[in-house]
Formats: sequence, C-alpha cells, structure tokens
Amino acid sequence: MVEAIAKAQPELPIQIGGGIRSLETIEHYLDAGVSFVIIGTKAVQNPEFVEEACKKFAGHIIVGIDAMNGMVATDGWANVTDVKARDLAKRFADAGVSSIVYTDIARDGMMQGVNIEQTVNLATYSGLPVIASGGVTNLDDVRNLKGQPGILGAITGRAIYEGTLNLREAQLLLDEQSL
Repeated sequence: MVEAIAKAQPELPIQIGGGIRSLETIEHYLDAGVSFVIIGTKAVQNPEFVEEACKKFAGHIIVGIDAMNGMVATDGWANVTDVKARDLAKRFADAGVSSIVYTDIARDGMMQGVNIEQTVNLATYSGLPVIASGGVTNLDDVRNLKGQPGILGAITGRAIYEGTLNLREAQLLLDEQSL
C-alpha cells in the first residue's frame, strides 16, 4: 500500500512509523518512496540504533515520542517509562534526527486541543523541530501552533472524521499566515 501511494503521489512527502526495528526495514521503506521513517519504541530501548540510522540514512529519520504527563510511553502506549520526553528528545539533538513527532497521549483522540505548552517546551529544550500530535481538534489549534518556536507541523486524525477540522481550511490558514 505504501509503495502504491508513493508511486501515485511522488511529490508527496510520506512519513511512516510503527514497528521500525531494523536498518533493513528503514532501507526498504526509503527505497519504496517513503521520505521519512519514524522510530519510536526502539529509540527508547536502543538510542544507538537511532544514531546508526541517522548516519546511514541522513535526513530521513524522525523520532516519535509518545508521552503521558511528560514521561515516555512505549510499546503502543502500554508502558510508561521513567524517561522524560524532553530528555529523550535532547539525547538526539546532535544525532542527525530530522525532527520529533511528539504525541501527548492523554489528549490523543480526546478532541480537547493540543498541548501547546509541552510541545513548544520540548522543541525549545531539544533544539529540534517538533511535529505536534495528540489533540489537534480545530482551526484554533492550528492557529495556536502556527508561529510557535520550533513547531514544524501537526498531525490530526479524529478531528477530520468528526468534521471539526477541515484540512483545506487549515492549509489555507497556514499558507495565508506564511506570506
């Protein structure tokens, strides 16, 4: 499916994550046309793997950090660790990571708004661009994220299905404010 999307939309920057556990998997996805591979649980369990991936696939590695109350959660949110999200992000600041996808799992799918303060804090502390995730609900969230230091983008899901966020309107808002 990923290959089909990449072939049909070669100009579309595609990110993929979930179950990335080997350099071979990363290479397979990049060869299929994926632009960025997101490493999550493995980044906590084996930070050296991220560093190795960044060396081999420079410019194509994103670290996914899912957190509950600022603490990293792994294994599909099943385990909350004693690792602070901001410390994990900082760990990769000089490794060549392209960005961080930061998900506040307490807000993900809850339609309560994105945790802007914690997301900006993570970006500022780590020095890495951050893609906000978890709670992006409407145009106000997009407005509030736009222009914040270190925020590269946002991920939304349920808001699209619920009809509280129109992607076309959000993109127009961002294009308008970028001028």
